Amino acid sequence: MTTKLRKLLARDEILVAPGAHDVLTAKIIEKEGFEAVYMTGYGTSASLLGKPDVGLLTMTEMAQRAANIAEAVNIPVIADGDTGYGNAVNVMRTVREYEKAGVACIQLEDQLAPKKCGHMLGREIISKEEMVGKIKAACDARHDPDFMIMARTDARTNYGIEEAIERGKAYEEAGADILFIESVESVEEMKKVTSSFNIPVLANMLEHGRTPLLSAKELEKIGYDLVIFCVSSTYVTAKAVTELMRALKAEGTTKNFIDRMIPFEEFNKLIGLPEVRKIEQKYATGRNCVAPEGK
Repeated sequence: MTTKLRKLLARDEILVAPGAHDVLTAKIIEKEGFEAVYMTGYGTSASLLGKPDVGLLTMTEMAQRAANIAEAVNIPVIADGDTGYGNAVNVMRTVREYEKAGVACIQLEDQLAPKKCGHMLGREIISKEEMVGKIKAACDARHDPDFMIMARTDARTNYGIEEAIERGKAYEEAGADILFIESVESVEEMKKVTSSFNIPVLANMLEHGRTPLLSAKELEKIGYDLVIFCVSSTYVTAKAVTELMRALKAEGTTKNFIDRMIPFEEFNKLIGLPEVRKIEQKYATGRNCVAPEGK
């Protein structure tokens, strides 16, 4: 998957990696034909803890969720690694754990712990020199040379676009494979970002965030190589379940919501029941033998 991701990013067209906060969402992303998936830390914090993205998740919790997603899909997983969960020494362990999890790319950011979502105010950043060291440590820690290191800077909001680009250049020189300039605030800034580097650059499309919400084709024309729609599915899930529960509370039934649900058989197919049945038929013996479907 690491080699596959590098090949996808080497194409002339933009790579779209929708965000997934859990394994089911990742499977739907793959089923609908997307070629990569982004494991969102923001959504994972909401899904796993019911808490905001303010640095509460641990490295092992994130690595386990990443491993579950990577096991379930056959497309590259780009996974949020927050700050690397400490200094350069911690970053090295984080990279090793994410690589063992089957992730194709880890995202590391230059925030001061405890970190926050990249579109929240109140974020602080570490020194450029410390982040350069963390990127170098990340590159040295990987065993697979195709495992990608994405470097993110949150400098734009408090220090301006020029500082963010200067940091991006330093991170590129340090060995980062992909750059993520977070929270740019205009199309003009986006164009400045994409024209400043010689490695792939990521656009983060967060609805109601600080960055203009553009289509993949619009971002491709600007010069972006990769786009994540990081929490779209999380927001849709939250709204859909909220509406379902309000209807159930008011009406005492889900009958009027059935047309908005995936059918039982279709859901079982989505989560792989037919494949499990084939395995049961192949290996079962005696009283545990399962008859073929329809017999």
